[in-house]
Parts: sequence; structure tokens; C-alpha cells
Amino acid sequence: MTGSATQGIKTVLHPVSDLAKAKEVYAALLGVAPQTDESYYVGFEVAGQSIGLVPAGGSQGMTSPVAYWHVPDIEAKLAEVTAAGATVHEPAHDVGGGRLVATVTDPDGNVLGLLQDQ
Repeated sequence: MTGSATQGIKTVLHPVSDLAKAKEVYAALLGVAPQTDESYYVGFEVAGQSIGLVPAGGSQGMTSPVAYWHVPDIEAKLAEVTAAGATVHEPAHDVGGGRLVATVTDPDGNVLGLLQDQ
């Protein structure tokens, strides 16, 4: 197998219907306040994990949680996984601060996230 290894799943985004209500539940579950609290994203950092809440069906069209695999080169990894049979669901794009994200679907339609920090 060629290509670059991932750095593991470090980010999981959960689509929610009510950010304010979900924020309270996740804060209680995780035992920390959110580090990011915006109308389009609420983010928690705990135990080396980023747990994000996003409006369901919003700009990312999410309807179920998506785990994001951290990769050193998102374009190279997109090329590798599409060559192996994945389909690009959402092309790589900057979501702020130089962070790039993309999603692909596997042959069964499961959404897999890719994330590259600058």
C-alpha cells in the first residue's frame, strides 16, 4: 500500500436541530464548556478530541455524525481514496484558519471526513 498514513480520527461533527439545547447536553457529557460558540458551530476540545455541533442539514448537508480523519495532505489523500473507489461528496475547502476539510463516500454511501490543519 502506498500513500500517506492518517493521523487518526481527532474530530467528529454532530448535526443537531437545536444548537443551544445540544450545547448543554454535550457540555454536561464532556464536562467542559465549548471553546467555540457560534451560530453555525459549537466546538469542544477534550482528551485530544474535537467534538463539534453543526446545524443539521446546514451548509454541509449533514444528517448524521461524520468522523474526520486528520491527514497531512488532503489533496493527496483525496486522490488516493477516490482511486480506491470512494466518491467525493464535498471537495476540499478552507473552513477558517487554514483548516481544510473534505468528505467522501465509501462504496456503501458512508460519509468519511478528511481534515488538514495548516
